[in-house]
Amino acid sequence: MLLDILYLLAATLALPWVVWRRFSGGRPVAAPWVRFTGAIDVAAKPAGAARIWLHGVSVGEAQLLAVLAEELRRQAAAAETPLDCMISSSTTTGLEVAAKRFGADHAFPCPLDFTWAIDRVLDRVRPNVVVLGELELWPNLVARVRRRGIPIIVANGRMSERSAAGYARISLLVRRTLESISLVVARSQADADRFTALGAPHVTVTGSMKFDGVKGDRHAPEVEQLRRLAGFAADDLVFLAGSTQDPEERLATETFLALRDRHPRLRLVIVPRHVERTADIAAMLDGLNVGWSARSQLTDATPLPAGHALLVDTTGELGCWWGTAAIAFVGGSLDGKRGGQNMLEPAAYGAAVSFGPNTRNFRDEVRRLLDADAAVVVADGSALTAFVVRCLEDPVWAARLGGNASRFVASQRGAVAATARMILDRLPVRGQPRQETA
Repeated sequence: MLLDILYLLAATLALPWVVWRRFSGGRPVAAPWVRFTGAIDVAAKPAGAARIWLHGVSVGEAQLLAVLAEELRRQAAAAETPLDCMISSSTTTGLEVAAKRFGADHAFPCPLDFTWAIDRVLDRVRPNVVVLGELELWPNLVARVRRRGIPIIVANGRMSERSAAGYARISLLVRRTLESISLVVARSQADADRFTALGAPHVTVTGSMKFDGVKGDRHAPEVEQLRRLAGFAADDLVFLAGSTQDPEERLATETFLALRDRHPRLRLVIVPRHVERTADIAAMLDGLNVGWSARSQLTDATPLPAGHALLVDTTGELGCWWGTAAIAFVGGSLDGKRGGQNMLEPAAYGAAVSFGPNTRNFRDEVRRLLDADAAVVVADGSALTAFVVRCLEDPVWAARLGGNASRFVASQRGAVAATARMILDRLPVRGQPRQETA
């Protein structure tokens, strides 16, 4: 009750910001009324089936949990266990990806951490297990789920030093919440140690599920389709800047401008982290006198004109666009704010991978990539240009860098299968609920 009152006060203070986000032309807050009330519209639970509710806050987590859901279904089918998976997300883009991967009637906005909203969602979803992606510790959510005897598992558990320091300031509340978690499946021993230090009683390490969640087949139909759509020839060298933030798009474009006359087969693809920034990026390209095309306007009859940059203004395709890239820059790493985005995606395809120095969200993955001579850190725009120059002028070096990256990712797979087994172990047995006491 006290938390509900505090949340109500915070929600009241945040209301002008929510309204501003709705009408400012930026990315709106996802389904605020539905999340406040818990009035979701989802498919009924199939008779005789167990149901798993997976939650991922945004696009990356939703995509990763979709991979986990596929493995859960595969293992459940092998064990002749009827299974139904639902997913929730907290952002507009996350919900779009969730609906595409799970179906509109199996994806819903995650309730805000009010007891009434959570109870209403639980009444409609009726899960047998709740899986939280990476780090989503909401006290009321955990308490209301465990009150019903439903196991809670944190999958691909991530606890950075910064997060751990923040949680330590409210250690009593965090400890009580973590003590109600049935199992934390951590991505590394360092993450596991931080969860344990904060009070999680059951923690295990499987490695990062992100290695399993990335694709790596350059000849996959969906990759070939994008390559044909863009009109990329076999000898084109695609420089792709993905998951970018301001000013990374400009830095990538300046690199392209500096090199395209000497390397006419160089192509530029920009995939911003937030699609609502498309207009700003388009204005930047116009200001630099760079011809460009929007991905949404491409058709098989009108591919990307020669010399034009491609601005991807759609959601959920980056994982496949990386498969077209020979040279990759992973954004959110030069702006100093985001802490990096998923560099394992281009690495899996064997691209020559670069990213900036601000990669705290992927500290362990970055360390291991660098140890394997599978990626390069670029400190600024001039370093990015120098990296692309070396890739173009020393293709043997670029190929070795990319080969090291793809082999490294392939060697690290397996966490998804292990996590799925642990989740399925907590499903009902012979039609009887396997409940846990808080």
